[in-house]
Amino acid sequence: MADLGIRYATALFDISQENGLLSDYLEQAQLVRDNINSEDAQRILTHPRISSDEKFAFLEKAFGKNIHEDLLGFMRLVISKNREAYLLPALDKLIEMIKAYKHQTTARVVSAVPLSDAQAEKLTTTLAKKLGKQVDVTVLVDPSVIAGISIHVDGFFLDRTVKTMLKDMKETVKRGANNDSQT
Repeated sequence: MADLGIRYATALFDISQENGLLSDYLEQAQLVRDNINSEDAQRILTHPRISSDEKFAFLEKAFGKNIHEDLLGFMRLVISKNREAYLLPALDKLIEMIKAYKHQTTARVVSAVPLSDAQAEKLTTTLAKKLGKQVDVTVLVDPSVIAGISIHVDGFFLDRTVKTMLKDMKETVKRGANNDSQT
């Protein structure tokens, strides 16, 4: 059952590729995923007392005119089979498959302050060159990191934040103190 989301995504990928609609499906899958990932939407989609027809009507009203009929049909199928839990994983996998096929990826960057346009552009260019892919950079601002940045991309994680450096330094000092007390 675990690969059911992958099977759904693969079928959608094949359909989008056959119809030459990879870019459209990518954009539309991201739109749906980003909107149904909210707590309110998930509450509606997973509520056992809301009928399949009501759930689909909710999705059709939200996306019916903005997405391809195959994506809408996919959502109808998932809901009719009471497999709403596979909706987000299948959309995530579809997005991942299309991006991989198109040599694209997304990097999540965490910074204490917003990056300037020049910094974001330089980071995007550097990552694209290193990865050999088109990179879309999403910057999240988190003042708790104090300074520096962390980057999550394609399963890799680089953390050069002051918060992490201070944490590592504290652990090193603790280990040193423990080693001194044992000798």
